[in-house]
Amino acid sequence: MTKTLVKFFDTHTHVHFEAFKDDLEDVLRRAQEAGVGMVTVGTQSTTSKRAIEVAEAHDHVWATVGLHPNHTVKQTFHDPNEVQGNATVKTREEVFDTDSYRALASHPKCVAIGECGFDFYRIPEDADRNKVIWTQEEMLRRQFDLATELELPLVIHCRDAHKEQADLMEEYVRAGKIPRRGVMHCFTGTQEDADRYLSLGFYISFSGVVTFPARKDLVGPMLIDVAKTIPDDKILIETDAPYLAPEPMRGKRNEPAYVVHTAEFLARARGVSIDAFARQTTENAKRLFRI
Repeated sequence: MTKTLVKFFDTHTHVHFEAFKDDLEDVLRRAQEAGVGMVTVGTQSTTSKRAIEVAEAHDHVWATVGLHPNHTVKQTFHDPNEVQGNATVKTREEVFDTDSYRALASHPKCVAIGECGFDFYRIPEDADRNKVIWTQEEMLRRQFDLATELELPLVIHCRDAHKEQADLMEEYVRAGKIPRRGVMHCFTGTQEDADRYLSLGFYISFSGVVTFPARKDLVGPMLIDVAKTIPDDKILIETDAPYLAPEPMRGKRNEPAYVVHTAEFLARARGVSIDAFARQTTENAKRLFRI
């Protein structure tokens, strides 16, 4: 990408994933034309390495390195709310190797550790649930420790585990660790969850989920009420591309340029102009990631 003005900032995307292998340059060009900068987020060792490579090759793309909780156990799944069509997600049982990730994180375009966290929703039925949760916590602690050592913020994934997630974060904060705090990515929790994360100094990021129409199996209607309460200096926006395309692009492969739709939706809901909201969320992202 050539240098251009960044008006919007997609704080969580995966443009280095296979979903973009055939048209990555076109995707990044559309983001550039829309004035979108981005952080492309690693989920295990190979995608973390690839995220760094993509960020290194493009202006206005930065990267993170980390191990997603779903990659701590082998499984294959399909979630129509995450992946469109017949695509499936395959994970592997990876152990977080601190030395390897430390080396990746030393790259100047690496701005955070993650995504990492707890996911109690995506646990295979035939697995020992307690063992899976124990493993998730062990891998998460290693990443919290690395973020503390390197003074990098965290990108947190949390699904069906907000109490446990916040408890661990609070433990580290009280111990004087994870000084840069981080962001709760693709937040879908309650007002109480958001308030607790905010009290610990974390940012709250909203994806296209916040734009979804009312449905019993989705949290959109409640989520927008929470989004209205987040302090101006703690709110962020993201796509989580290629997943979770916002309205009116729902059903398509998501991409960073679509973060504009989420920004417009949230600006209207919060009663501010799109220019003011874009400026605020971009300032927040640059402050968090030291860009």
